Amino acid sequence: MPKISVVIITYNEELFIERCLASLDGIADEIIVVDSFSTDLTEKICDKFNVRFIKHEFAGYVEQKNFATSLAAWPYVLSLDADEALSEELKKSILKIKDNFEYDGYIFNRLNNYCGKWIKHSRWYPDKHLRLFDSTKGKWIGPNPHDRFRLNPDSRSTRLKGDLLHWYYSSFEEHLDKANRFSTIGANEYFKAGMKAGPCTATLHMLWSFFRSYILRAGFLDGYLGYVGCSISAWSSFLKYSKLRKLNSRSKESGNNK
Repeated sequence: MPKISVVIITYNEELFIERCLASLDGIADEIIVVDSFSTDLTEKICDKFNVRFIKHEFAGYVEQKNFATSLAAWPYVLSLDADEALSEELKKSILKIKDNFEYDGYIFNRLNNYCGKWIKHSRWYPDKHLRLFDSTKGKWIGPNPHDRFRLNPDSRSTRLKGDLLHWYYSSFEEHLDKANRFSTIGANEYFKAGMKAGPCTATLHMLWSFFRSYILRAGFLDGYLGYVGCSISAWSSFLKYSKLRKLNSRSKESGNNK
């Protein structure tokens, strides 16, 4: 039977990592955890499992995941985040195809838990991610923090039944905090790529984000939490382009002062 290497990147994941590792029982032939020098109990929890624990300075989500993937002993890699876990149905689907990998990549539907509720609509479901793949046929790409594994053009992929469970945010405060931090990372990535933002860019992106998630993707069916989740996500989009505009202005002023 072909083997699967599981790779996980971590930083202070004591609340989630045990559930993630436990869900891999019967699936993983090796587990590699690349940790960015956690200060909590992440390493101690990993010690309870058959894990290869490696400490590596964090250089960005894309960079860290490419590094972790490069350590895998086997070509087929299952990449998880520490706050994710395989559902029983997804585990069965992986076991069915493990005997004979017919595709280069396998896509999972990710089911997100938001403040204690599973969100079944909006852009959060089905939240499709390529997470099981032949690592020789592609690499991690994308503007941080929105990393994704891209297969080579001649590769084939399919979707598996079952959900990848994801504990997204446990509180509104956590969501708002990450919206602020991730929008800063995103703005810096866009700025480095030479992107611009006009006076209306941030507002237009915020309105479109909310309309697409809450109306077009039926986020309203998830009730009040669906409304809050779509609203904060839209606000995150507003922040990212506002910060990009500020970076553009600073760069222009710096150029004019030379």
